[in-house]
Amino acid sequence: MPDPQSYRPKAGDIPTQPGVYRFRDPKGRVIYVGKAINLRQRLANYFQPIPSLHPRTATMVTTAASVEWTVVNNDIEALQLEYTWIKEFDPRFNVKYRDDKSYPWLAVTVSEDFPRVMVGRGAKRKGTRYFGPYGHAWAIRETVDILLRVFPMRSCSNGVFKRSQQIGRPCLLGYIDKCTAPCVGNISAEEHREIVDDFCDFMAGHTSTFTKRIEKEMYAASEALDFEKAARLRDDLAAMQRALEKQAVVLGDGADADVIALAEDPLEVGVQIFYVRGGRIKGQRGWVADRMDDADTAGLVEHFLLQLYAGEDAEAIPREILVPALPPEHETFEELLSDVRRAKVRIRVPQRGDKKTLQETVENNAKQALALHKTKRASDLTTRNRALEEIQEALELDEVPLRIECYDISHLQGTEIVASMVVFEDGLARKSEYRRFIIKGQDGSDDVKAMHEVITRRFKRLLDEQSTSIVSTEVEGANGPMLVDPETGRPRKFAYAPGLVVVDGGAPQVAAAQRALVELGINDIPVVGLAKRLEEVWVPEEEDPVILPRSSEGLYLLQRVRDEAHRFAITHHRGRRSKSMVESLLDDVPGLGEVRRKTLMKHFGSLKKLRAATVDEIAQVPGIGPATATSIKTAVEQTAKNGKVSAINVTTGEIIEE
Repeated sequence: MPDPQSYRPKAGDIPTQPGVYRFRDPKGRVIYVGKAINLRQRLANYFQPIPSLHPRTATMVTTAASVEWTVVNNDIEALQLEYTWIKEFDPRFNVKYRDDKSYPWLAVTVSEDFPRVMVGRGAKRKGTRYFGPYGHAWAIRETVDILLRVFPMRSCSNGVFKRSQQIGRPCLLGYIDKCTAPCVGNISAEEHREIVDDFCDFMAGHTSTFTKRIEKEMYAASEALDFEKAARLRDDLAAMQRALEKQAVVLGDGADADVIALAEDPLEVGVQIFYVRGGRIKGQRGWVADRMDDADTAGLVEHFLLQLYAGEDAEAIPREILVPALPPEHETFEELLSDVRRAKVRIRVPQRGDKKTLQETVENNAKQALALHKTKRASDLTTRNRALEEIQEALELDEVPLRIECYDISHLQGTEIVASMVVFEDGLARKSEYRRFIIKGQDGSDDVKAMHEVITRRFKRLLDEQSTSIVSTEVEGANGPMLVDPETGRPRKFAYAPGLVVVDGGAPQVAAAQRALVELGINDIPVVGLAKRLEEVWVPEEEDPVILPRSSEGLYLLQRVRDEAHRFAITHHRGRRSKSMVESLLDDVPGLGEVRRKTLMKHFGSLKKLRAATVDEIAQVPGIGPATATSIKTAVEQTAKNGKVSAINVTTGEIIEE
């Protein structure tokens, strides 16, 4: 592994001008490309002590064997050169967005003598005008089929077109008036191109011009008593309306914009973009990319904009680009894109109104796409096996950890402290063996003590059940012959020892869990902790954490186990918090004892539903009469009026005023 100091250039040799730099590995391959306003200042950041670097950056600089740079005149040239090099060298440590599927385009071959409209996939070609991409090929084909009635342009392949020219007879579309049949000379090339231009303008969002024109021609034909022409124009107008109905209006001001949103986790980022033209959604596209560095949301937006728009023509760039966070040099991006478009381009973060609502919709799509990607990845058997083997190798375990248990602590400012235990067997969640714990031994917010308590309770139960169980060789479980209760014959789920214990936290939580096992006399169950900040794996009695590679399936599995434990703990905490708030709220209601309070809580489930209930609905709860229901309703309304009840974000502890 190369030492970064071995190829570090002298500070005086690095210029202070803007430029683009490349890191190469020992074989001369470019592994990373970046740009900088000040090359000397930027490159100095890569040659700090390895422990102070982000793990992904540290991996990159220790993989590289040399660095070189090119000076440019300004920031715009730096952006252009960075994109060119990324496209040319495909560096492994740069973020590369990849399609989660091949999206269909609507293409018009404007460079041909008789342009053709078609639906296709793949890379764009010169001399072709593209619309979209769209979510489904069938949807755009259906729209084109409708619009060919209004814009009867050529849609046949070159083979069909040449054959019709040879035999002097048009294809079926020419007979049903969905093509003007330029193949047999029914229309000249100039007249056909006028139809093509009108079709392209309509698809680009300039729809009102055509609908008004056709409506005007329809009324004129009707007044001239040319009812056949008026009926045909009426049908054309209806076809246009049907095509427009398939594209919902999302921006009332008729804006042209690309709306971008991200869904992030420590290892991957999902991107979704909606193409809005004339206020209507004209297309949608999605990507999933591996995170290669420690870039924040703004940095990820910068990477995405660079790959999305660099090298595009003017028609592909809208007037407005809506993003979740402004890139660090958004003025430079705006200037670059404005030069390409030959008109002003704005990059901004929507704050309110339709644009904010639309971006939230795009963000939800990004989250769903990323979750679907992770689900597909987790369900693959080969991938799961590789993940378990990588964990075994990285942690130097004696066996593959077929059963992994993960623990997390959740509380709100030291109150309602709970813990969760989730179980993964063979890399998949075993939800039937999840367990919840209420921390009883403390009333503060000491996560370390809470972790010690929950590990002690779980593994004390393990020892108790193993000592009182019998082994059944008739039924095989995931961990070998099943341990069953000698009295009932049922399997004892707490009687199985995990192959690995994971705690949500760093070195202190790991030490507490290890100490609990030692106190119980258990020394053959490995314990690790997964810290959220840098996804470091902490091992007991080790000063430095284990850093799994960013692309490691083992790290992905540990992260998924940790996140599931966190979700399960938060859900438990939220339920207990809501229950305690309801019970404390109803303490002073006369005639309402503990039993009826619990019945009330069980019936409504949450304080929010109780507050929304009417007196009659409360009175329907068993044991609650009309008078008591009125008292309950009064107590709830009075407390809310006095501001004593607020919504609480149980993840952050933030109090949200209602």
